[in-house]
Order: sequence, then C-alpha cells, then structure tokens
Amino acid sequence: MAGCVARRALTVGSRWWSRSLTGARGPRPLCAAGGAGTFPPVATTTTRRHLSSRNRPEGKVLETVGVFEVPKQNGKYETGQLFLHSVFGYRGVVLFPWQARLYDRDVASVAPEKAENPAGHGSKEVKGKTHTYYQVLIDARDCPHISQRSQTEAVTFLANHDDSRALYAIPGLDYVSHEDILPYTSTDQVPIQHELFERFLLYDQTKAPPFAARETLRAWQEKNHPWLELSDVHRETTENIRVTVIPFYMGMREAQNSHVYWWRYCIRLENLDNDVVQLRERHWRIFSLSGTLETVRGRGVVGREPVLSKEQPAFQYSSHVSLQASSGHMCFSHRGTFRFERPDGSHFDVRIPPFSLESNKDEKTPPSGLHW
Repeated sequence: MAGCVARRALTVGSRWWSRSLTGARGPRPLCAAGGAGTFPPVATTTTRRHLSSRNRPEGKVLETVGVFEVPKQNGKYETGQLFLHSVFGYRGVVLFPWQARLYDRDVASVAPEKAENPAGHGSKEVKGKTHTYYQVLIDARDCPHISQRSQTEAVTFLANHDDSRALYAIPGLDYVSHEDILPYTSTDQVPIQHELFERFLLYDQTKAPPFAARETLRAWQEKNHPWLELSDVHRETTENIRVTVIPFYMGMREAQNSHVYWWRYCIRLENLDNDVVQLRERHWRIFSLSGTLETVRGRGVVGREPVLSKEQPAFQYSSHVSLQASSGHMCFSHRGTFRFERPDGSHFDVRIPPFSLESNKDEKTPPSGLHW
C-alpha cells in the first residue's frame, strides 16, 4: 500500500527511517496499523517522497497518523513539534530545547591548545561543540514496544530528605538529539497519549506547530531546571560501537552525618556496523574529589546483556552513582570499558568516554515531587 507505513509491535529498536528523508521533496502521509507499535524501514525515491509498507501483519488496517515534514538541517524545533524517533521509533512531542556541549572523541580538535577539556587527568583533549537536544514526551502507546531497547522511566529525581536513596521517575520523559528527530504534522488535537500532554500543551490551530506551551509547562521547566538541565554529552566509538554518555546532577542528601551527592547518567550503545554483537560485561572506575577510587565490574548493564544488530542497533539505559564529595569523574586514567562478544565467541572492549561529575555550586533543594 504505497504512501503508508504499517506499525508493527513485533520489531523494536530498529533504524527504521532512511536518512535520505532530508533530500526528498514534498509532504507524505504517515500511517499506522491500528494502535501502538513500531515502524519498519522507509522506502524512498529521489523524485517523490512516499512511504511503503512491508510485512504488514494480517488483519491490520492502516490508519493515517500524520504527514512527514522535511527534517531541519539548521535551526531548532519548536515546542509542540510532533516527531518520530529515528532510532527507537516512538512517537513524541518536543517540550523545549537544551543547548549542550558535545565532546566527541571521534572528532579531532582543530586547535587542541585552546580546547575545552572536561576530561582532564591525562585524557586527550576534546573540544566541546554546541549541540541541540530536546526534552520530549513519549507516546504511552509506544512505551511497551520500546522498553527492551530504551528505558521509558529513565528520568529520575531524588524523592525527599527522609530517605537519601529514594528516587522517583516521570514515565515517558526523554532527551532526544536533534538528528534523531523526524518531524511530522497531524490534524489530531491530542496526537500524543501522555498524562502530561494536555497539562503542558494547548492546541492552537493558528500556530505552526499547532501546540503552544501552557503556563504550567513554563512554570515546571523553571522550577525543575537545575535537575532537568542537560549540559555535557560525551561520545566515543570503538570498533564501530558508539558509546554516548550524558551525566545529570541530581542533588545532595545528608546521610549518617555526611553529605551524599547524587548523579544520574544516561548511556546509549549503538552498533554502526552490520555485524551482530552482544554486550557481556561492564568495567567502571569512579574517582571522587576526596581521593577515593571505586571499581565496578559485572555482567551486562541494568540486568541485561543486549544484542546489537543491523535490525536493532541501539540500546539505551540510565543508572546512578553517589559520592561523598561534591565532584568526581568516571573512567579516567585507565578508562572504563564495555566488553562485547561476537558470534564466533571472540571478545573486544569498547571504551567508555570519560566524563566529569560536577555538582551545582548554587544548589537549591531538589524536587520532592512533580512541581507545577
């Protein structure tokens, strides 16, 4: 059925969308097969923008979701922009942008003597480059179908002062890089199913996109800015496995007459090759300002040993670390690694880009609930 995409719940985590979308012309329909699911690859031509479905499940009826737009090469997407995630395939909506510093160790610094070096400690210098990320909401219908590839409750906060280890999460909240946004439009006044969609966004057909920020969104962003802010992104590739790390400072708690500082870090593992590999082990080195060193070695990550293939190239997860010092760093000096296994049983180590753990100097009390 030309012009439509069948949504399938059987395949998740694939790189479904062709990067040739950028050079194609004109709008084209985006279609779904009856409810939640994910998308198969896009078939494109150079003369006309259209989608085609393949392997459509029996009994599924295609329903129009919206119309694709040309992805932006320059500039930012606005609040209310609907999109598909180019790697994980879920539907989402942009809440607001973040300007991050991307430290890409795969790109040589033009002027290393002037390069910013958040790594330090004998690590090679990497120049930070401004890069746009977005705070987004994930459509709840798609969460069950991406949960094996990307955590949908990964944005966590310290809960309260009564329990220094208690955390809470906002389901369906994510951070998305600019190049992972595939924009589309919809005539539906509530195109994304999420409990916060109508609390944060107001339909306004005079605007483009037709969803404006409510005052509740602005107030929530301002109130929680210190704990939501994305500032540094670190990236490195080893043997075609790219590791991206984003650290977040979560706040400080008092425990047993001492201060405990908490960070969350989000990691994405992406296979840039066609060969199938499986994550088997992780090896971290965590240093604190007080001079302590902690080594962590174990099987997989968050209880999983994900397989990265051409069909399902990426896995994303979040974890936490606490220190009894206001700053530290992970994987410096001797470096941390992920160990992968090939189909023939051989192993290879993938470097984790080193990154700093910094606390906010003008720290205020972290949130004890969802503030409006």
